[in-house]
Amino acid sequence: MSTGKSLPAGDGVCVAIVAPGGYAPPGRDLALARKRLEAFGWRVKLLHDPADVHQRFAGTDAARAGQLHAAAADPDVHMVLALRGGYGMSRLLPILDLETLAGSGKLFVGHSDFTALQMALLARTGAITFAGPMICDDFTREDASAFTLRSFGDCIGNAEYVLPFDHPGNPALDLSGPLWGGNLTMLAHLAGTPYLSAPRDGILFIEDVNEHPYRVERMLLQLQHAGLLRQQQAIVFGAFTGYRLSDYDNGYDFGAMLDYMGAMLGIPLVCGLPFGHVRDKATLPVGAQARLQCSEGQCLLTLGGYPNLSAILGAGGRGPHQEFRA
Repeated sequence: MSTGKSLPAGDGVCVAIVAPGGYAPPGRDLALARKRLEAFGWRVKLLHDPADVHQRFAGTDAARAGQLHAAAADPDVHMVLALRGGYGMSRLLPILDLETLAGSGKLFVGHSDFTALQMALLARTGAITFAGPMICDDFTREDASAFTLRSFGDCIGNAEYVLPFDHPGNPALDLSGPLWGGNLTMLAHLAGTPYLSAPRDGILFIEDVNEHPYRVERMLLQLQHAGLLRQQQAIVFGAFTGYRLSDYDNGYDFGAMLDYMGAMLGIPLVCGLPFGHVRDKATLPVGAQARLQCSEGQCLLTLGGYPNLSAILGAGGRGPHQEFRA
């Protein structure tokens, strides 16, 4: 799954935890998450007060935006890790200083609702961010995924990341281009705004939860009608979980939706990417250069040219290297 390199650990790596969307649901063990991060020799700064709750959000809009700005301004911080998604990130976009966030050199990590910030930074500044784990639930769960944590460490810790995956029926292909995407609902939500643009000759990856196949189709059609899928080389599907089919669907399922969209778009659709609202998820650099190779259902996604901890800490790191384990 990786280049075989280990994660730079200790000696100054500092992670800031921010909550730009929802607050932590009851029962989430934030102390366990912090312990896991500190076990790798990292220092942790919690910029969110767990008691700060406003409606369904982790504080007011101004307070949540302030956390992101504070993390960007802190010279000790290397990485900014989202508490959770939910909803609320897109409310902040008009009041965020995107250029300052991009210019800070921090590694911004999250998924789901966090896609809104990732797309805004990519569209407005070209900054590369990371679609990856969040505090809730990836670091708070007792049965933390070894795959998720290892992928996270392999990706952010090194200058190149290689991810194999497979799915029956994947088309044979070999193509290269910028990787972009994330949560499909957020992509459709941002269509037609200055916070979303499609890279030329891109490779789009998508995932979602609790969205029936017809809703997935409707959102993809929205992106197509908005001109965002033109000149894309492929769409890579991650996990789409939590929906229910009914008798009324009458044979219309996820496969039928894929058949229709593939014929309508005329570009390859690839399935099986380990990413989404699932326990085992890969970390993906959004905006990085990617090469996607598939043969007989087996795929290899090679990613490079993105900021990483090894580069931030200096050639070879500044101190011991450590395996990133659950």
